[in-house]
Amino acid sequence: MSNGYAPTRGTEPPGQPRTAPGDPVRHPSGAPAPVLTKRAFVLVLMTLLVPGSAQIVAGNRRLGRAALRVTITVWALALLALLLLLLSRSTLINILAGTWPSFLLVVGLALLAIGWAALFLNTLRLIRPGLLSPRARPAVVLALVLAMILSSGSLGYAAYLLNVSRDAIGSIFSGSGPTLEPSDGRYNFLMMGGDAGADRTGRRPDSLSVISVDAKTGSTAIISVPRNLQNAQFSADSPMRQIYPDGYNCGDECLVNAINTEVTNEHRDLYPGVADPGAQATMEAVSGTLGIKVQAYVLVDMDGFSKLIDAMGGIRIKAGGWVPISGPMVDEANGIHGMPDGWIPAGDQKLDGFHALWYGRSREFVDDYARIQRQQCVQQAMLKQLDPATLLAKFEDIAKAGTKVVESNISSGQLGSFVDLALKAKGQDVSRLTIGPPDFDPAFSTSPDFDVIHARVAKLLAAPSTGAAAPAVPGDTIVQPGTGAGPVTAAGPLPADAAPATQPSPSSSDFTPVTTTPDGQPITEEMLNQFKRNGDEQSIRDLVATNGQCAPL
Repeated sequence: MSNGYAPTRGTEPPGQPRTAPGDPVRHPSGAPAPVLTKRAFVLVLMTLLVPGSAQIVAGNRRLGRAALRVTITVWALALLALLLLLLSRSTLINILAGTWPSFLLVVGLALLAIGWAALFLNTLRLIRPGLLSPRARPAVVLALVLAMILSSGSLGYAAYLLNVSRDAIGSIFSGSGPTLEPSDGRYNFLMMGGDAGADRTGRRPDSLSVISVDAKTGSTAIISVPRNLQNAQFSADSPMRQIYPDGYNCGDECLVNAINTEVTNEHRDLYPGVADPGAQATMEAVSGTLGIKVQAYVLVDMDGFSKLIDAMGGIRIKAGGWVPISGPMVDEANGIHGMPDGWIPAGDQKLDGFHALWYGRSREFVDDYARIQRQQCVQQAMLKQLDPATLLAKFEDIAKAGTKVVESNISSGQLGSFVDLALKAKGQDVSRLTIGPPDFDPAFSTSPDFDVIHARVAKLLAAPSTGAAAPAVPGDTIVQPGTGAGPVTAAGPLPADAAPATQPSPSSSDFTPVTTTPDGQPITEEMLNQFKRNGDEQSIRDLVATNGQCAPL
């Protein structure tokens, strides 16, 4: 009897020679083992490169033709996607981000992965490993398994990652919404750092920045609004103008970062159908204050922010001065903390999520404006260092962290356009303006001149992106960088004691980190803590005065 693989001695089929000891193993067709080994590798390669071709040549031709039709269809779709990537990248991203197209693509990739794996198993049957020589058999099987992982496994993993991105997009962006059009040729996004806790109702933004991007070139500017800005002006179309027609002015408590909580708690009825009335009202206040139309907001939860930085693998910065990781508050009325839990040194640093969060939030021993500059620096470091390689390598972690960090009213239907715009912006210098030091006098945020703000913002957005601060206009109150002088106005210099520590643009790396005392002694954590134990906080302030200086590496 035949065993189905090789004839038993003495029972060879008619017309075939009897085998003798030492003869090579042969296929029933009479092919010797070396030929079978070559044939096996060729079949594996055919299944890898042109799925279905191995079946047409050596197996079930009906199955092979069906698989080949699928293969050609996939190639055509892949070519179309490549053309879209080259000619209309935003259209391709919008398709991939769409709810139903992305769902169908996930299902399609999963089915292709299963089908390709089935073809490899069928190819293994065609190879008939039992007829291969003992030395060739493991190599052929290993090659087939590796080819299956490379092809079918990659498709399966792609389906998984796409499904993860679908969940992230659905969690972060609104499923539908009005199409955002450029305002004066720019898209303006309000980024709010959310400061919420169990003891607070509503989310109080701890930082407010407008990221303004040229719709054609991707040229970017960051405008920081201090959280203690008073008398913020609501835009003309804001429902809040019914209550505050002359600005958000009800005393010292009416700071711009209190709008979110007040609207959430007391004026939600003015925003029917709006998912987050507090964020919407804050966006309208920033629009009126800066004299531009802010079209959308992105709210970043600061507690989840560290997870996103960790998912990226950290950020790299050049820090101008030591920054404390503040200990528990011991005198809330005067803002006095206990012993710091740690310090972030001056110099080149790679910060994980925990330390990056503290680096952007700490304001002990300095003012809010030093913190604003560090926040700008952290934002720029994230944009600079979130390159395609990092995104692909850590995509799953970044996507999952993003769902815990970000909330936005941007429609997922426009995601492709904005991703395309972000790619244009990447690598360009970022201009910046702070409605406070170093661009304005410290008292400016208490009694702001909105005509001056509007002029400075208009000039910033009209100028080419250079990475520098906004150019001054006549009558501005500004700080002269690199000098010990106080702010100047058209009328002349103000007293030096009214000026904050002078600090360059956070986008500039042209500064030397302060790592020693004036007499040349190295600054250490123990030295700073000893000053704190002695109650000598002024010495600490002197040594960390430059900690607003920062540049992404």
